[in-house]
Amino acid sequence: MTTAMARELPTWLKGRAVPDIRTELPGPLASKIYERDNAVTSKSLPRAYPFVPQRAYGSVIEDADGNLFLDFNAGIAVNSTGHTHPVVVAAVQRQAEELLHYSASDFILPIYSQMCEALAETAPIDGPVRVFLTNSGTEAVEGALKLARHATGRQYVISFFGSFHGRTYGAVSLTASKAKYHAGFGPLLPGVIHAPYAQRERHPVTGERDQSADHTFDYLEHTVFRYQVPPSEVAAIFVEPIQGEGGYIVPPVEWMRRLRELCHQHGILLVADEVQSGVGRSGKLWAIEHTGVRPDILISAKGLASGLPLGAFMAQAELMEHWSPGAHGSTYGGSPVPCAAGLATLEVIQSERLLDNATRQGELLLAGLRELQQRFGDLLVEVRGIGLMIGTEYATPEIAASVQQQAFHRGLLMLDCGDKSIRISPPLVITEEETRTGLNLLGEALRAVRG
Repeated sequence: MTTAMARELPTWLKGRAVPDIRTELPGPLASKIYERDNAVTSKSLPRAYPFVPQRAYGSVIEDADGNLFLDFNAGIAVNSTGHTHPVVVAAVQRQAEELLHYSASDFILPIYSQMCEALAETAPIDGPVRVFLTNSGTEAVEGALKLARHATGRQYVISFFGSFHGRTYGAVSLTASKAKYHAGFGPLLPGVIHAPYAQRERHPVTGERDQSADHTFDYLEHTVFRYQVPPSEVAAIFVEPIQGEGGYIVPPVEWMRRLRELCHQHGILLVADEVQSGVGRSGKLWAIEHTGVRPDILISAKGLASGLPLGAFMAQAELMEHWSPGAHGSTYGGSPVPCAAGLATLEVIQSERLLDNATRQGELLLAGLRELQQRFGDLLVEVRGIGLMIGTEYATPEIAASVQQQAFHRGLLMLDCGDKSIRISPPLVITEEETRTGLNLLGEALRAVRG
């Protein structure tokens, strides 16, 4: 049992079973908030279901009406150390009392370089490492894209079908998980080329999925490099070591290693986008460590500060030494309070052995999910993942949507991804009891969908 799991529960949670649904969903207070939200917020916000969180602890969230939910989503893989971890909260409080903000772009904040140093020590990158801190993952992608072009003097970049790298113009140009992310926003950033990722779609009849690396590299060598752009003009290849929004797809180790070899052969930078897969989600601090591949640039965000806005891109020092002062900056990036949360997050992951817990609970989840697949194979057609980054794929998008809704009404929070998949990405502090509870709730949801 980790220290996190042994902590004393807050008063509002003591003596209550989880989940604990006491009203219809959404309840009366949540409905009022939902109506206000629907009236004044941007219609670009999709809203998975009418869930209105009020307070949370560990892997449990209470909504505005006092209903308790088990969180198998973690704010889209953000609350890595669980909700309101006391070590993180205390670090935020201490820092807030001393200095809320002063721009690290123009002035020297002690905690900024402290955070950079802590990250650099973890980086699976050869040689000395330099770090730039941002407010978000998409900003970190933008910075990495600028750095790659600037350092190489090349203009083209490659990413993969199914990838998600963010929604700002450069990042959304790299993104190719859904056409809707591009719809109405063209022309996008020029010089971006997409190639097939490691796995093909499941065959509609046999259900088989081709994991051969050949189709990716045949396409790059015989289509992209032959007809579109010579490799000598490609600055970087952006890759998610595990695709997130595209469906929680885990590529074969061989595929990632061949990608590293291809980049080395042609002087192309390999950029690992670990915004969703990093900070311990896979059972290692960085998912790419499972392959032994060492990227030139690594991008992080989401779980980096346990819920506060902090992102980063790390690179071989010589790359960041190519650009001069003023070439890139950020008013708020690396602000003191998120940095304090980030340092506390890294501390908790190590001191509470959360990488081990992610591996252990992930194995339990995968085993339980595969049992459910055996029982509900007409609905749940594939289970895949590593650590606490698990994808469940369903026979149709409609079934996936129904399972997500049925789970919500039973007090289990999950979120869809890909075309017909649901991601399972609970906080890294999740306990065995909570894992088994979540599996039981998902089983109930599947029975309800089958009817």
